Amino acid sequence: MNTLYLKSFIRCKRKAWLDYKGNKSYEVWSPHKAIDKINQYQIFSELCNGDIYTGLKACKNGYQGVIGLKIKGKFFQNIKAEIHPQLLVKTKGISKWGQYKYLPVVYKLGHKTTKEHLFDLAFSSILLETFQESKIDKGLVISSFGNKVNVEEIDLNKKLRKKVLNVFLSLNESLEGLIPDITQDRKKCTICSWQNFCDKEAKENGYLTDIDGIGSKTASLLKTNGISNTQILASYSEKNLGEKLSIFNDQKYLKASKFIKQAQAYISGEPYFISNKHDNYEFFKKTVSGFYIFDIESNPDDKHDFLYGFLKINNLFSKKEDLIYEPILNLKNNQEESYQQIIKMLFSNEKWPVLHYGETEKIAIIHIAKNLNFSFEEIELLKSRFIDLHILIRKSWILPIKNYGLKTVSNWLGFEWEQKNVSGSKALYWWIQYQITENEVFLKKIIKYNKDDCLATLHIVKCLIRNQLKKN
Repeated sequence: MNTLYLKSFIRCKRKAWLDYKGNKSYEVWSPHKAIDKINQYQIFSELCNGDIYTGLKACKNGYQGVIGLKIKGKFFQNIKAEIHPQLLVKTKGISKWGQYKYLPVVYKLGHKTTKEHLFDLAFSSILLETFQESKIDKGLVISSFGNKVNVEEIDLNKKLRKKVLNVFLSLNESLEGLIPDITQDRKKCTICSWQNFCDKEAKENGYLTDIDGIGSKTASLLKTNGISNTQILASYSEKNLGEKLSIFNDQKYLKASKFIKQAQAYISGEPYFISNKHDNYEFFKKTVSGFYIFDIESNPDDKHDFLYGFLKINNLFSKKEDLIYEPILNLKNNQEESYQQIIKMLFSNEKWPVLHYGETEKIAIIHIAKNLNFSFEEIELLKSRFIDLHILIRKSWILPIKNYGLKTVSNWLGFEWEQKNVSGSKALYWWIQYQITENEVFLKKIIKYNKDDCLATLHIVKCLIRNQLKKN
């Protein structure tokens, strides 16, 4: 039993069981873990002024920071346990090594200190006390905001230790039993390495949270009213369901209709067309004379867009090899130059609409325009050129898919990325690697991925226009 299973258990009981007993061939590598490790090391190194070393020898030699240590021992009732402290930091005190001791440290991504951080520290401290023969009263939570390392002290009191003991016993019992049910809060699954494994089972069993728009609270409400799976939902009366969805107030019948049609599409594999002639006709009219497709790659934690990709479409039916793709790299030391390039690009065809998928791209351009001191009128004119395909797709179709993200929609429509198993988080991982190594291979991978994102968006555009022409 170790801290890694404990952290997984706090997030999702099923994940902990799969980490312990699951068939590893079903697990998919997650770039989030790799990014987390890199960020951890950079922040820990800064905290310890670079005086950071690996293993037991580092403790004996009294280095300021120690990583890569595994400590085994008996936790409770002779249950064997193992801790993998993210970092041990040297402080005043007395231990078996001399006039100093170590405190456990965990890294926090984001502003919120969670149970995961608290229980990790408390669990680590119990075994660490025996290991170094020294009492531990506190642990540290480290984060980084505004290029500054922040340190939060956590009191490792009896109450917290008792809580972690109870969780540990629940974990031990869970790992000895059968595989737990899939979590109802499927939002947690988006960065899990077992997502594909659980998704397959969820679809087979008709999990309600697989239906777009249904979260854990709505699923719980539906189950209370006897609607326990997608099959029952798909065959339900819209009027009767609407009456049960009073929490949505005036939207209850609209929501009922959407949930039922989405469930029907998901089960049958057939899309459902929503009459949206005006918006689709306006879209068709605006794109006839040419348009841009725009997609960015960013580091949300650093609030930094590192690549802006533009695909110029003079003619919708141009061959793929004739399309002009222009990536604009945005290094922090040349932002002004990048911004000017983007504005120059947009205004070289100032009547062209800018097509994007999701709101991020529009927000980024408005931010740039404000930085360049555009007037209110200029910003409003620029904003009017943006067309969000994500909104347009949702207004036009109910598709037999779990969500309406760019990859899910374009994959269903037959588009394939040139690089396999790619994602925005993998592009971010490549970006971090590029910054560390300055190896152009990583930059080429990012650019190829971004270009494919633009081509995937174009694929959706073509499908929308093709269907508009058919409906007319």
